[in-house]
Amino acid sequence: MKIGILGCGAMGTVMGAYMTKNGLDVELIDSYKEHVDVLNKNGAHIIGSVDMIVPVKAVTPEEMKGIYDLIFLFTKQTVNDTVLKNLLPHLNEKSTVCTLQNGVPEHFVAGYVGEERTLGGTVLWGATFVKPGVSELTQDITKNDHLFEIGAIDGTIGERVNNAAEILGYMGRAKITDTLMASRWGKLINNACMSGMSAACGATFGEILQDEKSRACLSYLAREVKRCCEAEGYKMPILLNEQLPYSCDIKDQEMFDTNQRMFLEMYKDMYTAKASMLQDLEKEKKTEVLMINGYVSSTGDKYNIDTPFNDTVVEIVTKIEKKLLPLSMDNLKYFNDKLFEYKYYQEKK
Repeated sequence: MKIGILGCGAMGTVMGAYMTKNGLDVELIDSYKEHVDVLNKNGAHIIGSVDMIVPVKAVTPEEMKGIYDLIFLFTKQTVNDTVLKNLLPHLNEKSTVCTLQNGVPEHFVAGYVGEERTLGGTVLWGATFVKPGVSELTQDITKNDHLFEIGAIDGTIGERVNNAAEILGYMGRAKITDTLMASRWGKLINNACMSGMSAACGATFGEILQDEKSRACLSYLAREVKRCCEAEGYKMPILLNEQLPYSCDIKDQEMFDTNQRMFLEMYKDMYTAKASMLQDLEKEKKTEVLMINGYVSSTGDKYNIDTPFNDTVVEIVTKIEKKLLPLSMDNLKYFNDKLFEYKYYQEKK
């Protein structure tokens, strides 16, 4: 099989390094020429919870040749139009594109390559791009029961899904699901909440969790995601333990407190991590906020569901992109104090 990882920033580089190290012939494809050159010259250097250098094969999109049997899509959604148009000549009717992007990109990808050739998946680990050729794995992946959850839009489990899961297994176990879109909404809890707040506040995950107000924002963001998920006809999956499907929807003080513990437990080994959206802001690049928090907001508009916390994340991050706001925890002041219903914050109104 001819296999490619298209979009080899932090996540794609780490995955490509592990797959190559474990015996898979995979091509890392990225538009950052200096990064590609360093990967070919020095190998992929993975630091953080591991320290390893793996010789890899890397090319730019212009250097892609022939037909790929399987492409893992790790590019930012902001460039999907361009990326997918350029990819089409390298696909045939048997090719599969498995998007591992943030947000809920499957339907957009299927619009280009067809639903039959489209798979999607959530990634249950994190990484940070350090410099060309070097990426940091920000958690100990040996503690995870599985590193990916993949499936088809319609829930069918066929040859394409099984093949993709087998290939992903060269890095770590991929769980196959027949409820992909519900799983996507489950991952959107992480993207919209932790990544959204990390970007809006210019902060690491640890800094978000250690601040009372930002930690409270996570709960309200999660509730909005859950309400929109259910409006779309999906059941929010279990995120960490049996209580969590309910703790995402705040109904009382006890449930609000449970929600805080959920995020503290979920990210206890990722305090130093930064959201990819924050990394983009630091590099003065356009973020995926409209495809993440903006996706929640637009779904809320569709079903007449209020999403003030996701709306605020979009507003803050967009202003940072335009250099109208700094990267600062002071941006918490833009989350309206009157929206906080439960203690810790109602006592401070």
